[in-house]
Amino acid sequence: MKKNFSVLFFLISVVIFSQKKYTKEISIITENDLYTSTYYDRYYTNGLFLSYRYVAKEGHKNLEKKIFEFTVGHKMYTPFKAILVNIENHDRPFAAYFYGSFGIQKVFKKNNALKTTFQIGVIGPSAFGKNLQDFIHNIYGFKEAVGWKYQIKNAIGLNFNVAYTQKLFKKTEKFFDVFWTNRGKIGTIDTNISSGFLTRIGFKPLQKLANSIAFKTNINNTKTAYFRAVESFLFIKPILKYTLYDATLQGSFLNTGSLVTNTLKPFVFNLQVGYQFTVNRFNFAYIYNYHSNKSNNLNATNGHTYGTIGINYLLK
Repeated sequence: MKKNFSVLFFLISVVIFSQKKYTKEISIITENDLYTSTYYDRYYTNGLFLSYRYVAKEGHKNLEKKIFEFTVGHKMYTPFKAILVNIENHDRPFAAYFYGSFGIQKVFKKNNALKTTFQIGVIGPSAFGKNLQDFIHNIYGFKEAVGWKYQIKNAIGLNFNVAYTQKLFKKTEKFFDVFWTNRGKIGTIDTNISSGFLTRIGFKPLQKLANSIAFKTNINNTKTAYFRAVESFLFIKPILKYTLYDATLQGSFLNTGSLVTNTLKPFVFNLQVGYQFTVNRFNFAYIYNYHSNKSNNLNATNGHTYGTIGINYLLK
């Protein structure tokens, strides 16, 4: 009798815990080529992003939910080798971009979502790229990077970004699904459009677009029809991007005094392969990122790889 009662109590506890709703989330994402190779330190070499998001209290008949997001981010770029003193050996410029952003994500009832984001920041020495890289290199015992004095000059960063996601195939599969993903950016930092596909393979039943860590939509309140869910899945995301302008490579058109710049290769292929899972209020992600060369004049001709590590925590 006691054994049956204990089993029943455990099952009830699991159900009650899984039925909880969390209205807010904080996250930290770190990106570095160190996460895929301890040998290479080049090109897009580090990124750090802190975010806070919450679900809107008001509902709408056409929406599953609306989510607001605030982010502070930092990105760093270096040449093929960051220890080359001679400016003529820099195949791309040193560059750093520091910004804050505000985004609104609308998740519709037809298995699609639209996110708009406005960024404001600065590119150049005022983004403190040299200081941050020196700090990271001191932690890991790497050689000090030289050449930051030739980095992209100071300029304001203003960017407007749009992302649209649509589920493909109406048939519901518990452990496999495919989404069409699209993104557009325009501004003083980068201007590009991209399109691709996201495929998930679940170890647990996959959550809908409206309630998954894959789309950062796993927060809810009394107005939404969803609860916290257990997730565990692999994903693959091939993307083709067409770029018109990249200030971190070409220099800002607001300040044309940069000593090192490079030409742009318009079409770039991107590939993400990753694993995401939840543990109580936490969710974790590791992503292997690859992209083909962004310029024809780079020393490394086989593209670039880096890793992404993400940690999110749900708040009531």
